[in-house]
Amino acid sequence: MRYGIFSDVHSNLEALTQVLGQYKDEGLDCLLCAGDIVGYGANPNECLEKVRASVSSVCAGNHDWASVNLFSLDYFNSDAAYAVLWTRLILNDSEKGFLASLKLVFRNPDLAIVHGSLDNPEEFKYINNVYAAEETFRLMQDRICFIGHSHVPAVFRKDKGENIYYHKESTVYLNDSDKYIVNVGSVGQPRDGDSRACYCIYDTKKKLVQIKRIEYDAGQARKKIIYKGLPEALGDRLLTGR
Repeated sequence: MRYGIFSDVHSNLEALTQVLGQYKDEGLDCLLCAGDIVGYGANPNECLEKVRASVSSVCAGNHDWASVNLFSLDYFNSDAAYAVLWTRLILNDSEKGFLASLKLVFRNPDLAIVHGSLDNPEEFKYINNVYAAEETFRLMQDRICFIGHSHVPAVFRKDKGENIYYHKESTVYLNDSDKYIVNVGSVGQPRDGDSRACYCIYDTKKKLVQIKRIEYDAGQARKKIIYKGLPEALGDRLLTGR
């Protein structure tokens, strides 16, 4: 089975279009999303339409839930909160119903997916170091768990000796005796210094995880953010991947 797994689109239509095009060329068996389809960017409606048409399962992200009043704006900075409030105004009833229906965790026999962490997933905690990864590893019923949320791609590995390691490699072959947490990065707002859209492919037969990047028209995405009256900083950061 070959999966395409992505996260944190954040209403960036230009980035999402490029990633979905790459996935089509890959001839994958299934597409899955780890949340945050909306927020920050200028095209929430169009991104929701594309995701709903192409993805088998989607987990709820904090921006998804906040956009339908299921997660408090107290946890957002001023720019993010402004974008959530703007998004609420332009979502239609069908889109709101879809976001409200999203579950926090997806599991099948091959993998698990959650936006933040498996421990209290409704709190959308960040896994950005080995200490933060410990509780999710403890709760894993699966060999591998895919996450998003931090917008920084990474792989956390726990060996049979209970040691946890942090990897930045873009290609990882899985050991049968280990468990893995894979952050698939962000399609629409990368924050690791690489402005290209980020996405993941998981091949269960080859036991292979690949983090991939693709160029998109970040300048156009920025222009639309500013044109729609969203905070200019949300557009500027697309150009630097920060």
